[in-house]
Amino acid sequence: MPNRGALCVGVLAFFLSAFSAVAGHKYQAVRFDQLLGWQQDDHLAALRAFQKSCQDISAPEWAPICKFAKTNPPARQFFELFFTPVVIAPENNALFTGYFDPILEGSRAPTDLYRYPIYRKPPNLKPRDPMLTREAIDNGALAGRGLEIAWVKDPVDLYYLHIQGSGRVRLQDGTIIRVGYAGENGHVYRSAARELVRRGVLDFPSASIEGVKKWFMQDPARGIRALEFNKSYVFFRELKDDSDATFGALDRPLTGMRSIAVDPRFVQMGAPVWIEKGGSFVMRRLVVAQDTGSAIKGPQRADIFFGAGPAAGTLAGQVMDSGRLVVLLPNQIAKRLVPEG
Repeated sequence: MPNRGALCVGVLAFFLSAFSAVAGHKYQAVRFDQLLGWQQDDHLAALRAFQKSCQDISAPEWAPICKFAKTNPPARQFFELFFTPVVIAPENNALFTGYFDPILEGSRAPTDLYRYPIYRKPPNLKPRDPMLTREAIDNGALAGRGLEIAWVKDPVDLYYLHIQGSGRVRLQDGTIIRVGYAGENGHVYRSAARELVRRGVLDFPSASIEGVKKWFMQDPARGIRALEFNKSYVFFRELKDDSDATFGALDRPLTGMRSIAVDPRFVQMGAPVWIEKGGSFVMRRLVVAQDTGSAIKGPQRADIFFGAGPAAGTLAGQVMDSGRLVVLLPNQIAKRLVPEG
């Protein structure tokens, strides 16, 4: 998410509906031996991730596959027997980014160091209220209404918490608060990083989380204005769950390096997906579509979940790479979508 996190029932029902053709897009089947690095992957790790959410797919073609997956069959043979790799066109270079479960430094009360609030969802929130843009909220539109969960010290970390949709706040006494997505102000998400590239402030490789942070530190006032280009604002709820798991849009635990966020208009939530990511950290592996986000748009777009904490954040923050995304669909569904011949 989200950007990601808990979603309303109606939207989730749409996500879990049967995979169907999208107008204006073509589907091309490929062979498993055409997937770069397929034979070398850890298919068992992918199967374990798939088992966590396969039951959430409502389309009937998936039910027997999910049932058999839970018998722990030989993993590679399982995927090759029941699935067909399908590329959703137009197959322009995919865009891969990374996300993680961030840990922010914070306080239950505002101080000179901890100045940036994490807000609960306001009651009677009206979609696209012009008085509740990111800029308006940053300037105090919600201050003094008792909606603050905590205050954090880094505005860029807070901005990316909004994009991640969930995270953790470490208080001064070491206590951890877990926060999850509770809603948003209804304004359309617009990428501040992409806008910085458009303006020529950053080049494309520098528009990662780490790149934006480094640029922000050079001129924080200008940086705040750049972040406010994105009028979308996410509200949170405090989670009581004290486990170490991170949950995605399906409300199932995510697996580091094996879960991705996708655009559910094109990729079936819960489906296995083969990714071929370039860049300095090449990834060729089978992952599972278990999350989504407002910044994830298009058939060749994926956000890779790297796990929780600073190390995961460092890795995720460096990802802004091209490549290819191939969805594994049950043979029956692939046969319907892919033209014969």
